[in-house]
Amino acid sequence: MEERIRKIVNTRYAILIWMLVVFLATAFVSRTVLMGFSFKEVEMGILPLLKIYLLGLFFDLVAFSYFMIPIVLILTFVTDRALKKWFLYLLFFITFFIILFNGVSEYFFWEEFGVRYNFIAVDYLVYTTEVLGNINQSYPIPYIISAIVVLNLAIIYFLVRSKKLNVISESKSTLRTRMKIAPFLLLLPLLAYSTVNYTWAEKGKNRYNNELAKNGVYSLFAAFFSNELDYETFYAKRGNPDNFKDLNILLKSANSTAKGTDQFDVTRLISNPGEEKKYNVIFITVESLSGEFLEYLGSKKGKLTPNLDTLVNHALLFTNFYAVGTRTIWGLEAVALSAPPKPGQSVIKRANNENMFSMGQIFKQKGYALKFIYGGNGYFDNMNSFYENNGYSTIDKNDFTKGEITFANAWGMCDQDLLNRVLKESDSSFAGGKPFLNLAMTTSNHRPFTYPEGMVDIPSGKNREGAVKYCDYAIGEFIKKASQKPWFGNTLIVVMADHCAGSAGQAELPFMDYRIPLIIYNPGLVAPQKIDKLCSQIDVAPTLFGLLNWSYESKFFGKDIIKMEPAEERAFIANYQKLGYIKNDRLTILSPQEKVTYYKIDRTNGTTEVAPKDQGLLNEAITYYQSANYVYKNRLNKWN
Repeated sequence: MEERIRKIVNTRYAILIWMLVVFLATAFVSRTVLMGFSFKEVEMGILPLLKIYLLGLFFDLVAFSYFMIPIVLILTFVTDRALKKWFLYLLFFITFFIILFNGVSEYFFWEEFGVRYNFIAVDYLVYTTEVLGNINQSYPIPYIISAIVVLNLAIIYFLVRSKKLNVISESKSTLRTRMKIAPFLLLLPLLAYSTVNYTWAEKGKNRYNNELAKNGVYSLFAAFFSNELDYETFYAKRGNPDNFKDLNILLKSANSTAKGTDQFDVTRLISNPGEEKKYNVIFITVESLSGEFLEYLGSKKGKLTPNLDTLVNHALLFTNFYAVGTRTIWGLEAVALSAPPKPGQSVIKRANNENMFSMGQIFKQKGYALKFIYGGNGYFDNMNSFYENNGYSTIDKNDFTKGEITFANAWGMCDQDLLNRVLKESDSSFAGGKPFLNLAMTTSNHRPFTYPEGMVDIPSGKNREGAVKYCDYAIGEFIKKASQKPWFGNTLIVVMADHCAGSAGQAELPFMDYRIPLIIYNPGLVAPQKIDKLCSQIDVAPTLFGLLNWSYESKFFGKDIIKMEPAEERAFIANYQKLGYIKNDRLTILSPQEKVTYYKIDRTNGTTEVAPKDQGLLNEAITYYQSANYVYKNRLNKWN
């Protein structure tokens, strides 16, 4: 019996050995190339390198156990008669192509995001139209595919010359015998799924080293299966009654009165005495406009944003304003719901996100016409569905006529076309006699960084700096046109980035990378002022309502930045796993497995150093994040 099994393992199932060799070799080369690409950021030394490669090998083997599942099934159920050379050639070609293509794809994903595959990669598998179009416009795909095919054929040629395929194709076995082998092989991925956790690679302080120790295929599987992280299962926590008791203290302000009906109800009455304003609001959310590109925020990249840098001299300007996350939907969620982010996927993409207590619902209650206007396909990231179910009319590129779109790429129309439509929609609402909130989301400052030629002095598609400069140009043109409109004198124009251009760095959460612009403009309505208070995207809605002098019931976690006292200043920054809380010169980070890290930070130069535990700041961080998660889970932030 043992001889029989050995014979089968050494013949038919030997295919897996050759696939494993190619898989491990590709993973090794990929890991080394990614390390070279980020060489300056990686912690070097014998022990760090051993960790990267040995832990990396472990995750490579785990990843292969998942990868081989369909191969094992094919080898088990394909008959001896069908197992011909041409079938083996095809099986090897397809398998090796996937392995090699993944290795190349990881490089491009790392180049853009500085991490292994994560939630973004899962989304990329869903939104194939935009993503494949973006890839095709950003990279020389025909040459890349050709190179992969040539290398693939070379590997198969080696196997043919070594006559390994002859032995496999001539092997004989029965289904009954193979069914005795397959369960043992399929037990490996099952065992890995039940015992291995990808957070094992995240024990170090250097984020690049942690990411290099992972395997991209395994990270993709992990992201797919952990779309939502339950806060109370994975993070440091306190009793909810204690949290909400402290939360009511943290949310208290000079102009608020608690109205909650029970201990978990954060409802407050915000009072702003005097006449309410019915200013129109045009809210331009700009793709990936990091603070590093704006001269007034200390950019060293040259004059990329001359229009915005001029605009700030006549606007309400927030200089210590932070994005809550690293993706568009996290920024949109923070502004809409005025609450800290939840671990895992954005609420915008989760179930039960309709009819929420949100900025839009309050505008709608005040009689405003609400429109969400997006330059791409609004089904992307579930944006249209979210806004439609929370009081907005939605307009995306499918609602534009051919004449309205002068330039487009995979992500959508150019910013000029989008903002011209915003002008038209504003004209329409004004003609209808209703105040309006028009929320626009741009797309041009996104790879492949293409835009109409001749608008700026950097050629289209060359780099992100060119896209930033074009985006600034489009906003400048919009302001000029808007200033001639009859509704302009009664309209606030808000310009805010959705998130930063990148958040990869040595630190767990490179906090300075999260700094983004927030500008509120109309000299006739708002006196120019520079506000240096520490704040983040969850504070935008309360600040707008303060400028409009509105009194309203609030379930928001955010505060009016202008009225914020020094002791109330704080900011929230996060990625899909790590939840950061900035207060004064301290950054507290909550991570899965109830891990907590503390840093002393310098918001002038962006440096960090490990700090001792601070129980007070830990309690505040837990209070905010755990309570926000509790409110969402128990649907306590629904619109009544």
